[in-house]
Amino acid sequence: MGSASSAYRVIYLDVDGRIQKVVFSRFCSPYDIKELFCTALGLPRNTTLSLLDSTGAMVSIDPTMPHNTESPGPKSVPYNDCTMSLLLSLSLPLSLSLSLPLFYFLTLFFRLFPSFYLPFLFFLSLSRSLALSLSLCPSLFLCRAFKINELKTEVTNRLAMLEKRVELEGMKVVEIEKCRSDIKKLREEMASRNNRLVTCHFLDDNKKLTPRRDVPSYPKYHLSQETVEALRQPTFDVWQWEPNEMLSCLEHMYHDLDLVKDFNMNPITLKRWLLCIHDNYRMNPFHNFRHCFCVTQMMYSMICLCSLQETFTQVDILILMTAAVCHDLDHPGYNNMYQINARTELAVRYNDISPLENHHCAIAFQIFSQPDCNIFSTFDPEAFKQIRQGIITLILATDMARHGEILDSFKHKVDSFDFTDEEHVTCLKMVLIKCCDISNEVRPMEVAEPWADCLLEEYFMQSDREKAEGLPVAPFMDREKVTKPTAQIGFIKFVLIPMFETVMKLFPQIEDVMVQPLRESRDRYEELKQIDDAMNELLTDWPDGQSKSFYQGMSTCTADYFSEQYLDFLLRCFF
Repeated sequence: MGSASSAYRVIYLDVDGRIQKVVFSRFCSPYDIKELFCTALGLPRNTTLSLLDSTGAMVSIDPTMPHNTESPGPKSVPYNDCTMSLLLSLSLPLSLSLSLPLFYFLTLFFRLFPSFYLPFLFFLSLSRSLALSLSLCPSLFLCRAFKINELKTEVTNRLAMLEKRVELEGMKVVEIEKCRSDIKKLREEMASRNNRLVTCHFLDDNKKLTPRRDVPSYPKYHLSQETVEALRQPTFDVWQWEPNEMLSCLEHMYHDLDLVKDFNMNPITLKRWLLCIHDNYRMNPFHNFRHCFCVTQMMYSMICLCSLQETFTQVDILILMTAAVCHDLDHPGYNNMYQINARTELAVRYNDISPLENHHCAIAFQIFSQPDCNIFSTFDPEAFKQIRQGIITLILATDMARHGEILDSFKHKVDSFDFTDEEHVTCLKMVLIKCCDISNEVRPMEVAEPWADCLLEEYFMQSDREKAEGLPVAPFMDREKVTKPTAQIGFIKFVLIPMFETVMKLFPQIEDVMVQPLRESRDRYEELKQIDDAMNELLTDWPDGQSKSFYQGMSTCTADYFSEQYLDFLLRCFF
């Protein structure tokens, strides 16, 4: 059974002069073998065992441990060449049995007089004092004594390594804190720039508004005939174009309306001006360069649809297009009401009178003051003064606080409109840019609806800031009170449709392509509001709290996309 090739191992253990035979399979785990040894010796299973051979070397307790033979006699048992000696170590504090000086004394003694070791071990076995024998086991002392220098070296190395790690970690912490500090500074700088609505170049005449790119990096796109035709329609999808493509489309509009040819504009100057316009629109959710392009494209389509070039002068067409391009320059994303209530620099500068619109005008003409961007350089001073006054008048008209005043004035003129009367024409131009500025719902639903989402996002940003600063909050901007259907229904019904229907009296051709889409949009949002109201009413009396919370999550957002038929289907399925 003791053969190495056998499936079993036989180990003879010498414990206190007593030989204990242990048999186990070579497929046993080390843990099982240790438990078997503890059981054979009558010890608890959690006892720590140390197995030494006759030379004092430790033997690994596992299935591959070398086999041995039974000792021939009791006196030669402890250190017989073919017998192993089992030493027990029970994690007992050394201070329970002997003092530290005695420990070092015994260690040194047995190193100098090894012949006394066997009698001492025999004495311990006779004493039957488990605690003493476990704590004073000389072989364990010797092992520790022999390795104490190695342990010191290892501990020293480990401490040095830990100190280096601590130093490195400390450096990492410093770097992280530095990065955090830099990020905080950048955020504060960005916030301060957003709060500082008047940019530094606006305050300093020596700093000019120039495009960040030169003309050669502005590629010339050759628009397809399909795109050229689509640009003339109110249904044009403004979401399908990149900034450089939109710049090319704007450039095409100026050429197509013969503005470049009739006023002898330098095409390179036109490119530079458009680049500078693009770079001076901020990255707001709504009032951004795409909105600028959207308004200008709608103006271009109205000029084409209503044949305005037949009734307006080319100067009037130039004023309409240029005012549309510049009408929201450097918009900060917070409306006039916020500027006035927060007493911003713009509100103070313009005495609370259309502060944003005045700022848009100022930025526009600071751009024109640069020779490289002045598309009006060929005009004499008197003509330029007329154009400047016309553009300022139209941009200031986009202030919604003046909506009722401007529309009422136009209603009084429309029944007896005179295209030769300068006052009538100016009033019409003001109404036209107002129509274009808020014309998103004229477009197809898939084009118009994202604009409503963008506008609400900008409104919610403002209302959150107003709440944080303790300023008044408009109900139609409060994310806790407004929904998209309720916001759009009132705006379409009481602002858009009355204004476009008034313009329709002068230009009946816009009814099918502009007024009718507004009516359909109003009806669609009213259906969505009915769905919202029905779901909210059901949720009010809902007995199941868990299901209620599920449908509450759907009611405000997802319900916008449910048809009435789909709601009926849900009601039949779940109620």
